[in-house]
Amino acid sequence: MGPRLNLFENPIAGKVIKHFASAGKAVHDSPLPLSTQHLVTLRASQINGCGFCTDMHSKDAVAAGEDWLRLNLVAAWREATCFTEAERAALELTEEATRIADGAGGVPDEVWENAAKHYDEEQLGALVILIAMINTYNRMNVMIQQPAGSYQPGQFA
Repeated sequence: MGPRLNLFENPIAGKVIKHFASAGKAVHDSPLPLSTQHLVTLRASQINGCGFCTDMHSKDAVAAGEDWLRLNLVAAWREATCFTEAERAALELTEEATRIADGAGGVPDEVWENAAKHYDEEQLGALVILIAMINTYNRMNVMIQQPAGSYQPGQFA
């Protein structure tokens, strides 16, 4: 089964994705720890049911040196003891922002304040953009039914 639409061959979608990729590079190169970036993109992708992004971000994380055990526990991060307090704050912000429609009033102040205890302004900016971008990518891939499983680490680098 293939996707409903090839985003890379579509003239408009292809242009937009190139801009997204540039924005993604800025976040990747930010002071937000790369391990945190991998955990955040994986968790949002799990919540959104995006198989393609779950495949991609777990493989990229392993290629960057992340441990499979931690990746396997991302979905149960609240009970897992292998995440730092900063990573837990980022995962909590990711969940609240990804499920924004489920909560009245958006992301709770205490969730934001917890993240702000662990990340400076530049890192928070990168975290907000990363969460928004992965949710956008997830939604596009789920809409077009992008198949999962064939991604190779670094494929889009």
